[in-house]
Amino acid sequence: MDPVIVRNVAIGEGLPKICVPIIETTKEAVIKEAENMRAVPADLVEWRADRFEDVMDAEKVKEVLASLRKALCETPLLFTFRTEDEGGERAITAERYIALNKAVIESGQADLIDIQMLAGAEDVIAYAHRYGVKAVASSHDFYRTPAREEIVARLRKMQELGADIVKIAVMPQSKRDVLALLAATEEMSRNYDKTPVVTISMGKEGAVSRLCGGAFGSAITFGMAEKASAPGQAHAEDLKTALGILHKIKG
Repeated sequence: MDPVIVRNVAIGEGLPKICVPIIETTKEAVIKEAENMRAVPADLVEWRADRFEDVMDAEKVKEVLASLRKALCETPLLFTFRTEDEGGERAITAERYIALNKAVIESGQADLIDIQMLAGAEDVIAYAHRYGVKAVASSHDFYRTPAREEIVARLRKMQELGADIVKIAVMPQSKRDVLALLAATEEMSRNYDKTPVVTISMGKEGAVSRLCGGAFGSAITFGMAEKASAPGQAHAEDLKTALGILHKIKG
């Protein structure tokens, strides 16, 4: 598998990359948080736009994106609107979801875009590629962990749709669920490594997956600066330390 290169970051090569979310609600707070990222060990920054108060206004979203791009300099920017059905802050129709993501793609300010596996996802992935934006196909389940076979099947479906990176996040109900997620990660890495794979077991039970997922083949881990965007996220500084220790032991 070749890594996905975004600006100066090679996703799928070396240590798992640390992605830190911005989840503020106003333009001013979003930009301030982006400026603070200079002191955070973030390889990527994710703007969780479903938290933004004016997210339904595409022009205001583009204004924030332009300011984010300036504040982040060469740090890659991932745009994400997480729907309410998959743990986000807002409900949105499929039509508006697709239109918003296409507007972001057209702006040229986001390096990567998170695309949930909703109706029309394949069209948005193709649209992203037309504008040189990397597509991160995603699936989130805040209630359960599917069987290993289902996790693998979902990730392979995302690959078939043409995504550059495939991601799944699930909620464990037991330690066995965490093991199922890690086993699926290893299977994808071993047998279906067409793209970088990102897997997360959420919550306190699954927190270990954010630390050791790279050993099983997960290419990105999500950590927080001040506020978490999902259950179980550790501080980015702690993630960097843990990943460094694991890398030294493995070496």
